[in-house]
Amino acid sequence: MKATIKTQGQQFNVSEGDILIVNRYPNTEKGSTIEITDVLAAGEGETFKIGTPLLTGATVSAKILENKRGDKVIVFKKKKRKGMERKRGHRQELSVIKIESINA
Repeated sequence: MKATIKTQGQQFNVSEGDILIVNRYPNTEKGSTIEITDVLAAGEGETFKIGTPLLTGATVSAKILENKRGDKVIVFKKKKRKGMERKRGHRQELSVIKIESINA
């Protein structure tokens, strides 16, 4: 079964067993299970349903495999002939999740 979910400000097309990297879920540990209730569409073939905008009663269960930080992104700003240079770095907090079941 396939589903389209909305989580952490992004949309993903998922099926059971998929591994995703999303923005970190707050207050979660490695090995914990989360329920995603923002399911936009789910099913396969004749049983495919589309929500308006969400499917009522549909959930996706996922397990957190790892909480980590992403690669460092450097933001460098410069204004020519003014002597202004600014260098900042950022590392995004990420969660690696595995889709365990889709209930539509």
